[in-house]
Amino acid sequence: LKIIENGVALDYSEEEATKILSEQEVTAIADIKMGGESATAWGCDLTFDYVKINADYRS
Repeated sequence: LKIIENGVALDYSEEEATKILSEQEVTAIADIKMGGESATAWGCDLTFDYVKINADYRS
């Protein structure tokens, strides 16, 4: 799901995004054209209370 291209936000399907983000593992790629490095980030508190508190936030 591409959401930004050349620094500009793109239209996207919220239904498709929800489906992707509901997967057991999600890969996010941010190509900012500044080299070929990579990193792995682990973790997220997905307990019921955390999700309930943050459910209304959107970026």
